Amino acid sequence: MEFCSIASGSTGNCIYIGSSSSAVLVDAGISGKKVEEGLNSFAHTAKDLNGILVTHEHSDHIKGLGVLARKHHLPIYATPGTMEAIRNCSSLGKLDPSLLHEIHADEHFQIGDLDIFPFRISHDAAEPVAYRVAHEEHTAAVCTDLGYYDDYIIEHLKGLQAVLLESNHDINMLQVGSYPYYLKQRILGNRGHLSNENAGKLLSEILNDDMNTVMLGHLSKENNYEELAYETVCAEITMGESPYRASDFPICVAKRELPSAAVRL
Repeated sequence: MEFCSIASGSTGNCIYIGSSSSAVLVDAGISGKKVEEGLNSFAHTAKDLNGILVTHEHSDHIKGLGVLARKHHLPIYATPGTMEAIRNCSSLGKLDPSLLHEIHADEHFQIGDLDIFPFRISHDAAEPVAYRVAHEEHTAAVCTDLGYYDDYIIEHLKGLQAVLLESNHDINMLQVGSYPYYLKQRILGNRGHLSNENAGKLLSEILNDDMNTVMLGHLSKENNYEELAYETVCAEITMGESPYRASDFPICVAKRELPSAAVRL
């Protein structure tokens, strides 16, 4: 299985997961042109795709959805609440109803030889989910845009070989930054975004001997930077109660606007 971040940040998100015969995007929050350029950078094209999994309807996750679906006749998979928001999003243009497939949290479904499992996350959107994608003995997950985590989230992120996990903001940078008070409260709230510290604590709960890829993603452009996210997460892992140290795993930060190196699981 192949796992690659085409873009991951507050301005746009798009993740590729595929086997030798089936492939999906998790979100399409950048332009269709940038998605295709990103796929080309690791020897793929949009013709290799079997569908797009949508986590939620915010623009940094669906910006290129309409163009890609129309141009390549790609099926779109989303929860009922998210799908309703997509239908009502005029900026996406007209979508072929036959391409819209409603899926439900906590229910497996198949796309080719990929087993997809959506699970609920807490975010200020209609009906948001994260995704586990499995092929044979390999499993990867994309989990961003969550205000907090609990035992339910931990359980669905266990047993992975690869994960892209939100590490959105540094709490201090956010608190002293220029964002208005209401926006700071939204980001810090239970339906907001995961901080660097909480990303490290969550990773400490889900690391395992088979984990070989950890990507930190969805970094805020204004309230975080790559080195800070990396160092904070690593410190939380190493100083926490986990039996592992950060140095036991390859941890990297996904680029906001560029593809990261594709990883084969």
